[in-house]
Amino acid sequence: MNSITPKSGLFLAFSCITAIAAVGSIFEITSGQPDLGIQNTVIILGLSIPLSGLFFIAAVKDTRANIK
Repeated sequence: MNSITPKSGLFLAFSCITAIAAVGSIFEITSGQPDLGIQNTVIILGLSIPLSGLFFIAAVKDTRANIK
C-alpha cells in the first residue's frame, strides 16, 4: 500500500531543501555577518519559508490522490 509517487517524493525533497535554506538563513542573519549579505539572505529566507509549506502541501495532496 505504497502511495508515494516520484512526483510527491520530489515535492517532499524540495520541501526539505527549502526548509534547510530557511534554517540556514536564520543562522546566517543571527551571526551578524551573512556570507551573502543581509539583503540576499533575507530574500532567501522570505522565499524559502512559504515554498517549504507549498511543496509540503503539494506532496501531501499528490500522495492522497494516489491512495488506492
